[in-house]
Amino acid sequence: MDGKGKEFPGPTGGTPLNHPNRRGEAETRKFSENQLKQIRRLTRIGTALSAERNIERLFEMIVEEAREFTGADGGTLYIMSDDETELQFAIVQTETLDVRMGGTGGKITWKPVRLQNADGSSNHGNVSAYVALTGNTVNIPDVYDAEGFDFQGTRNFDAQTGYRSKSMLVVPMKNHENDIIGVLQLLNARDEKRSEVVSFSAECQEMTESLASQAAVALSNNRLIQDLEALMESFIRAIATAIDEKSPYTGGHVRRVADLTMDIARKINDTTEGPLADLRFSDDQLKELQIAAWLHDVGKITTPEYVVDKATKLETIFDRIELLRLRFELYRLQTMQRNLNKENLPESAATEENDELETTLREEFRFLSEANRGSELMSDEMMDRIRTIALRTWELDGKKEPLLLPEEVENLNIRKGTLSAKERDIIKNHASMTYKILSQLPFPKKLRHAPDYAAAHHETLNGKGYPRSLNATQLSLQSRILALADVFEALTAKDRPYQKGKTLSEAMNIMAMMVKDEHIDPDLFTLFQREGIHLDYARRELSPHQIDFTGV
Repeated sequence: MDGKGKEFPGPTGGTPLNHPNRRGEAETRKFSENQLKQIRRLTRIGTALSAERNIERLFEMIVEEAREFTGADGGTLYIMSDDETELQFAIVQTETLDVRMGGTGGKITWKPVRLQNADGSSNHGNVSAYVALTGNTVNIPDVYDAEGFDFQGTRNFDAQTGYRSKSMLVVPMKNHENDIIGVLQLLNARDEKRSEVVSFSAECQEMTESLASQAAVALSNNRLIQDLEALMESFIRAIATAIDEKSPYTGGHVRRVADLTMDIARKINDTTEGPLADLRFSDDQLKELQIAAWLHDVGKITTPEYVVDKATKLETIFDRIELLRLRFELYRLQTMQRNLNKENLPESAATEENDELETTLREEFRFLSEANRGSELMSDEMMDRIRTIALRTWELDGKKEPLLLPEEVENLNIRKGTLSAKERDIIKNHASMTYKILSQLPFPKKLRHAPDYAAAHHETLNGKGYPRSLNATQLSLQSRILALADVFEALTAKDRPYQKGKTLSEAMNIMAMMVKDEHIDPDLFTLFQREGIHLDYARRELSPHQIDFTGV
């Protein structure tokens, strides 16, 4: 209107700008814009909450976002305990008092809120407990004037800090299954224009309830993911333990290889010199490598126990050296009896011949027993001697039988160790089986390389390893780390039936030769020595007599 009470027309004519209808339209438009802005904000918050994988940071985000759009000075997040008997403090924030506890700020030591009283009745006197038990939102203008709830603890806190708790909004957090998994409590909504504490509006309550719902779903999803990952890791460790326990001689092997693998990987992340200085493994990559290490021998579940546990050359279900002992005894008795029964042989001569025979047989059986242990490299002369012994015969039901069976000769003439060529192929097959088993599992994207790393722990840089004869250009760094860890553990293991654990100096000298022969990665081996990884492992896992030097 002008000074005479006339209305000014709009910029294009029509309804005047100060007409009540125009003012109503402006207010409606402003309200709609605010609503749209809040909805967009909730959408962004929901997306952020869903993307957050750090559960402690997720806790903080829930409280921070709720405080931000309600203008609350303080906020507390309670999480329902697993047994659903109490609310545990997760986050406590008060801006005026500069209080930030829980989440990434450290653990809260305050006692949890019990959902039941000592007499077994529901704890409806505590407002957060009431909300958790009933699922109802509580909006209190002033806690000092509230009825039905016990706010003595709040009053005591105010008395100690000089704070004045007033308006409070307490909202249940319900997940997609309508289970209450926590409670969000906001304190002292602030009117910035008037610089005073006001009540939480109905709009704030509605928005906070929406946020709490989104947060509950995000939290449930986060927990579900963590629980599934924990279940998977526990199952993997259980499988690895079962593989180790399958043989009394390899107990702890998988665990030691996994620990050593991660020691090497973490040192790569920390190193600032050498060709590995610019390499860094992410948390997901470290987890992927750890799982590969725990599963690297899963293929051994298909390997026969008698091969895995073969402590001597003649061992199958039992050590057949005892059969040889019996045959030697029968052969001795039969031969001695024939000597005594010879008509043209004086008794004294027969006795002397039998004494010589007994000495010879005793020495030959001792030789075979030593060869059976597999601890000594068999020379050509030793192998010929076994073939000569095998030419002896004894009688069984009137039929001549060889003193040593062809298969026994073959096993006793294993040049090194206790495994025949056929048995070594059976052992080697475990790497192929590891890949065959793991490649069928639906690993998530961030763990998709675990089967490849696990199956390549016997590959070498020169392409002469197994099962796929990969070479240096085809082997990932993760596979090389696992291979080095497996070699070092095998060399120093003190629980193998076929060899004593080598000393630290012996193991490192052998590995140095393996570097020259392009079996293991030279850069990794240099790091292994320079960072003292071998020494840390030795102090943790080896017997004192194996640690025969402390330098690099």
